[in-house]
Amino acid sequence: MAGIPVKFLFFFVSMCLSINLALCASNMRNTKKTYIIQMDKRAKPDVFIDHVKWYSSLVKSVLVKSLETAGDEEERILYSYQTAFHGVAAQLSEEEVKRLQEQYGVLAVFPEIKYELHTTRSPMFLGLDREDSNKLWSDRFSDHNVIVGVLDTGIWPESPSFNDTGMTDVPAHWKGACETGRGFEKHHCSKKIVGARVFYRGYESSSGKINERDEYKSARDQDGHGTHTAGTVAGSVVRGANLLGYAYGTARGMAPGARVSAYKVCWVGGCFSSDILSAVDQAVADGVNVLSISLGGGVSSYNRDSLSIAAFGAMEKGVFVSCSAGNGGPDPISLTNVSPWITTVGASTMDRDFPATVKLGTGKIVAGASLYKGRKNLSTEKQYPLIYLGNNSSSSLPSSLCLAGTLDDASVAGKIVICDRGISPRVQKGQVVKDAGGVGMILTNTAANGEELVADSHLLPAVAVGERAGREIKHYASARNATATLRFLGTKLGIRPSPVVAAFSSRGPNFLTLEILKPDMVAPGVNILAAWTGALGPSSLPIDQRRTNFNILSGTSMSCPHVSGIAALLKARHPDWSPAAIKSALMTTAYVHDNTYKSLRDASSATPSTPYDHGAGHINPRKAVDPGLIYDIGAQDYFEFLCTQELSPSQLMVFGKFSNRTCHHSLANPGDLNYPAISAVFPEDTKVSVLTLHRTVTNVGSPISNYHVVVSSFKGAVVKVYPARLNFTSRHQKLSYKVTFETKSRQKAPEFGSLIWKDGTHKVRSPIVITWLASL
Repeated sequence: MAGIPVKFLFFFVSMCLSINLALCASNMRNTKKTYIIQMDKRAKPDVFIDHVKWYSSLVKSVLVKSLETAGDEEERILYSYQTAFHGVAAQLSEEEVKRLQEQYGVLAVFPEIKYELHTTRSPMFLGLDREDSNKLWSDRFSDHNVIVGVLDTGIWPESPSFNDTGMTDVPAHWKGACETGRGFEKHHCSKKIVGARVFYRGYESSSGKINERDEYKSARDQDGHGTHTAGTVAGSVVRGANLLGYAYGTARGMAPGARVSAYKVCWVGGCFSSDILSAVDQAVADGVNVLSISLGGGVSSYNRDSLSIAAFGAMEKGVFVSCSAGNGGPDPISLTNVSPWITTVGASTMDRDFPATVKLGTGKIVAGASLYKGRKNLSTEKQYPLIYLGNNSSSSLPSSLCLAGTLDDASVAGKIVICDRGISPRVQKGQVVKDAGGVGMILTNTAANGEELVADSHLLPAVAVGERAGREIKHYASARNATATLRFLGTKLGIRPSPVVAAFSSRGPNFLTLEILKPDMVAPGVNILAAWTGALGPSSLPIDQRRTNFNILSGTSMSCPHVSGIAALLKARHPDWSPAAIKSALMTTAYVHDNTYKSLRDASSATPSTPYDHGAGHINPRKAVDPGLIYDIGAQDYFEFLCTQELSPSQLMVFGKFSNRTCHHSLANPGDLNYPAISAVFPEDTKVSVLTLHRTVTNVGSPISNYHVVVSSFKGAVVKVYPARLNFTSRHQKLSYKVTFETKSRQKAPEFGSLIWKDGTHKVRSPIVITWLASL
């Protein structure tokens, strides 16, 4: 080696590196990933007897042949889609994708996306338990004909919430199936659970085979999330429901007479878009009336969001689609599921709480919340040493977050430990404290969580406190010989103010299209009691051996099924209503004041919330059944909206596939979509000082109805409505009006207000947002 020139060595090493890099790049190009291929079903050559054969042939034609891939052509295709979406999901390399994109009939190719779950007092809080409620909604069995498809983690069929006693036979229009697997047999379906399907091919192609010893590869719900959402949608009436004594009362779903079909799309490692898409496609083919989807995966442009495209197809078939807004609040622009044909639901509190207190050694009592119920209670007559393993800076340390392996047993044993929220699950922090020998935990909010208190079923005595109280307790804990004790006060009703917009609820504006206000509305999503799996304890920790029929959870995952269930009730009462009509009824009757008659508040700041936080307001089911007027929107209207979004003809084709839709350019701008919310967006060009938006309302109230308009005043603009009166002479009559916005002075921040049509009986309210883009 000593005789080899350095120059030659450098050349030799460089050649080796180049070869390795080339091999690496080649391997990357040949690595197979899951893609969703959307096809133009009208482009099928006559030589193929059906679309599935054509799709399969097309995929096979682009495969890179090699000794390793010989014979795997059939295994490459995971799903074929034929109802709400047309195409296939397949495993392809980058080179194969490029080949496929050049093929005739291919509309779009979407890479696999991973979605995450957005994790009975509410019927009473929503006015659904009153004696006249059944007559208001239905005095027949019409609600038994409504079927809600729940895309989630499956279902626990033995839950008393899915008892089918008294239900009629399954409707004749239902074409669903009861798929069997480990822990799930044909008899687990019933007149209540009318269908159960599983979707895992996309998950397995990305994450490997499901371990069937640790996870049910069937519709049985091991996680609990799907059972909870299904019970919230349509749980049967169960008296004496509670979680370890908390929230004792009668549990029922929003539409207890409706039926449920469970579509299991979420597994231990997440929820994948090819599986979700297949579930939507199958659910629409099965005959669901409502789809409840409590999950999200970020925001893509309309034509790149496979769930949005599938939801468009479902809407075309008359299916109402409700999705959770996300748990990214209180940060602005944190929404998911923002397409106008999807009903996007944020979360709010109810007038029920689970109070607990922290009593400091000074005698001061700090209010908090908890669902702890265990044998090891702390004595209220005794004080326990208090410790905080953080510092006074604003940034948290691993030990202050009580992350696994960060607590020193000698320092923690026998003490109450203060833990900051963040990174790890709240209940897991308590388990870390317990494992280190701590006797209790105080869980403190950060600035992001504000003063909102979310109760948890902890495995040791633990109390959650707000951010301000947490700072005070931590300051006290820095003194020598600091002590505290914890007390648990059960269930408290009549909390004021309520509802309040949850701090975690994702916020607008909708940055894809400012003219479409999102979220659409808020619904109960904090501390919701509903059905639970028998495979997991209420804390969801594997070490938790407790088993309960019900659990209390929080998240927009919980608010979404409230709206899905109410939509099912509205569909039963008004079978001819379109998905847009149902959404309109929910939005225009929503309220924006709490039980103290003040404006809805934001839990993260304790200040009034805005339509970017609560949308049109908090749902009011009893008003929604008779809204007076509705803003209806058909599939072509939504397509016309897409025509304003600067999409190319090929991009628009992903939505125009069913009816060969083309742009008629009937909307002057996206704000002209006949949406129940009104958003005027002035461009940066200051020469544009006047905007006019158009709306059309349909009379669904008394045939002869006379409405007059009331509109808010604004600092930055004069708002005029023409005509100011709408006089209807028949039911289902449509009348149009226009709203003109004239700038007085461009404001630096958006302005909020409302437009209300009144006839003496109804108040048809639309939120208004005015934005001047130069100020953003």
